Amino acid sequence: MSADFTSTTAPHSQAPGTEAQAMPGGNAIVFDNVSMTFPDGTEGLKDVDLAIAPGEFVSIVGPSGCGKSTLLKVASGLVTHTGGKVWVDRDQLGYTFQDATLLPWRKVQDNVELLMELRGFPPAERARIAREKIDLVGLTGFENHYPQRLSGGMKMRVSLARSLALNPAVFMFDEPFGALDEITRERLNDEVIDLYQREQFTGIFVTHSIPEAVYMSSKVVVMSARPGRIQEVFDVPFAYPRRPEMRYQADFSELCGEVSLSLRRAIEG
Repeated sequence: MSADFTSTTAPHSQAPGTEAQAMPGGNAIVFDNVSMTFPDGTEGLKDVDLAIAPGEFVSIVGPSGCGKSTLLKVASGLVTHTGGKVWVDRDQLGYTFQDATLLPWRKVQDNVELLMELRGFPPAERARIAREKIDLVGLTGFENHYPQRLSGGMKMRVSLARSLALNPAVFMFDEPFGALDEITRERLNDEVIDLYQREQFTGIFVTHSIPEAVYMSSKVVVMSARPGRIQEVFDVPFAYPRRPEMRYQADFSELCGEVSLSLRRAIEG
């Protein structure tokens, strides 16, 4: 399947006048005036303009129901937007959902091999790659465990390994750590940052946590209440790698406060 760089009406087909184009401005992802109206008439997104450069890690925060997850689903082709254009190479895209979405009857090794199996990778190649990614997320020794024997954090690591197996250039995270305890969540924040630096993908991370967004990202995007629009964009000035003690620094708290104030304005309309 060839790379799908643009769509306006369907994720893997083109409407008249929407021929494939080069990525605008050399960006990894571009949303150009994107809107999404659901069949019942509800506006999920309206006039979203956002460009994400290669290698950026962008977190998206906003009120519940503002369209954060919808924006990711539009970019990935899981849902079809009703207006505007999206540029992204879906052949090199990884996606981690709010739930680990593991198949309970498959062991860790087999779950990590799943996407490669669906894409027709030879058995020996997918087994080798799966072992590499299992080691990368710190689960060596758990290859033969079933999901029910894993903690929540370990399940999310399996989900990450499964997506990393395809070496995505763009990795989308749809609030993957929301159901985890704070200590596990912070540990996985650090592990994702480490993976981001090693694998050098472009990241989009949806979260309800402002400190998490600021800690992980090079840029934080605040969305308005429904219909979701881009309210404000904050550049995060802290260098990678991030250190846990950064969360207690005055400049970190100050930036979290600015993002929080923007979010409050978004909620209040």
